[in-house]
Amino acid sequence: MRKILTFAASLALGVVVAMTSAQASKYYDVSTKTWKEAGPYAGRSPIKRKTVSYDGRYANSPAGTIIVNTEERRLYYILGDGKAMKYGIGVGRPGFQWTGTHRVSRKAEWPGWTPPPQMRKRVPGLPAYMEGGPNNPLGARAMYIGSTIYRIHGSNEPWSIGQAVSSGCIRLANEDVIDLYERVKVGARVHVIQAKQQ
Repeated sequence: MRKILTFAASLALGVVVAMTSAQASKYYDVSTKTWKEAGPYAGRSPIKRKTVSYDGRYANSPAGTIIVNTEERRLYYILGDGKAMKYGIGVGRPGFQWTGTHRVSRKAEWPGWTPPPQMRKRVPGLPAYMEGGPNNPLGARAMYIGSTIYRIHGSNEPWSIGQAVSSGCIRLANEDVIDLYERVKVGARVHVIQAKQQ
């Protein structure tokens, strides 16, 4: 039963995973409707986080601000003095992307997941609630965005980082979401934009 629920949860978030062995796994890319090799990332993001100079949109925001660039598929955590920590992210697939400004309203470690009604309607068989843990699609940490249904959260599918596959949430590899979680404070402003950064 747990495998079925995990499969359904992955489908709802945009990626279906079939584990074929400890070394080999595949995922279903909804944009191309094909199975792809997961890659040798061993739980790590294929996009390494790093400190960068940042002069893009909202560059003058106070330290602690989050800027999510859905077109670039990167998240910037503003450090101050023109610097930011840059993370690779997965974003909403076509039709599920959004923009706006909100604040982090809550943080949770190994969060449980309550799929919203509209998601349960799209994907029959989803549980009303899934306990937090390694099999949960929200991963190791979650930062809730205002009163929206969206979160910045971890993922047990690190090969999906850099792709547009979710139902609108912003996902990071678990190692990166833990790093971000330690930095972010409740109340931090979150800007979700689509413009490319130079």
